[in-house]
Amino acid sequence: MDDMSGPHLIRGSVALPEAELAWRFSRSSGPGGQHVNTNDSQVELRFDLANTEALPEVWKQRALERLADRLVDGVISVRASEHRSQWRNREAAAVRLAALLAEATAPPPRPRRPTRVPRGINERRLREKKQRSQTKRGRSGKDWG
Repeated sequence: MDDMSGPHLIRGSVALPEAELAWRFSRSSGPGGQHVNTNDSQVELRFDLANTEALPEVWKQRALERLADRLVDGVISVRASEHRSQWRNREAAAVRLAALLAEATAPPPRPRRPTRVPRGINERRLREKKQRSQTKRGRSGKDWG
């Protein structure tokens, strides 16, 4: 049953390496009706991030850093048990892992370049503040005989 729907792309032309994925199936927890407790429909997908050759080195370092708190000995694992069919849970887990890796390997955002507020705009703001404060001061009724 290896007719998974195509390779799961992480980003660009890099896909999840099918050969390096370790699948584990177990019974889903939670309340069950007929069928649910008899099938191993929960899927756990494990991927050895620390020792993979499938990712560019830069991406790998980035992912190891960003996912540090989720890794166990350099292995990332994803669970899926929301569907009743094992096959759909496999799909869900693979998609989830691909998304996780895509996010973790994304290049860091460009640093923000600080910009200065033009002097004219700043002066206008201060003028308007003064104006507003005068208006409000004029509202206090202390000079009304």
